[in-house]
Amino acid sequence: MKLIDIGLNLMHRSYDMDREQIIERAKIAGVNSMIITGTSLKSSKEAAAYAKQNLGTLYSTAGIHPHDTSHCNSDTIKMLKILAQNKEVVAIGECGLDFNRNFSPKDVQEKWFDLQIQLACELNMPLFLHERDAHKRFLEILSNYDGKIKNAVVHCFTGTANELENYLAKGYYIGITGWICDERRGMHLREVVKKIPLDRLMIETDGPFLTPRDLRPKPDGNRNEPAFLVHILKTIASCMGKTINEVAEATTKNTNEFFDINI
Repeated sequence: MKLIDIGLNLMHRSYDMDREQIIERAKIAGVNSMIITGTSLKSSKEAAAYAKQNLGTLYSTAGIHPHDTSHCNSDTIKMLKILAQNKEVVAIGECGLDFNRNFSPKDVQEKWFDLQIQLACELNMPLFLHERDAHKRFLEILSNYDGKIKNAVVHCFTGTANELENYLAKGYYIGITGWICDERRGMHLREVVKKIPLDRLMIETDGPFLTPRDLRPKPDGNRNEPAFLVHILKTIASCMGKTINEVAEATTKNTNEFFDINI
């Protein structure tokens, strides 16, 4: 069984003391490859540099999370474009809209989301997307580029069945995390996930965040890591009425084709 974690914040400070061990534990668990998420210019550069040292096992994305868009300037897109030329960088993002906390003003988020979509279209690269409490506006902006976007995955999907249908109608892929293992917030997702076609599903940890609540024993500090992707896989397979191997094979195939890698 081969697995790929499509969303891992491997450069997060909580991994500073044991980053190499994290990767080794993932491999032992059956997670053969991981894609490091870039959320700012700084983290995107760090992710690419680290992935380059472990190419084949690690890849990265390059983008600006909506929370960080207030820090963008006239050089941001130019620097992302340069970074995206590296073979270890396989998508533009994490980018999108987050109207839940509005750490950056809505109009600023929208501007830089639009510019990152343009960059992905120019470079013919897929998009790694983030959306929270902004579904309508998110789709409006993306719809301006229908037919131009190479591919897109809605990372860490936690939305409604209707929102899922809207994404699937556009041909987007859906990333599911350990949110589905949360008996407080994720119960609706256990029903919604049944509606995701296997050929549109990908899986991720979003580590060190979103540690599966039903994981036993609980990890020290409640820190999530890619080795726990197997636990998430089992929950998804159970909810979908599929075997673990069916879901593993499908998500790995989808991920390889989407990011143009070969694991």
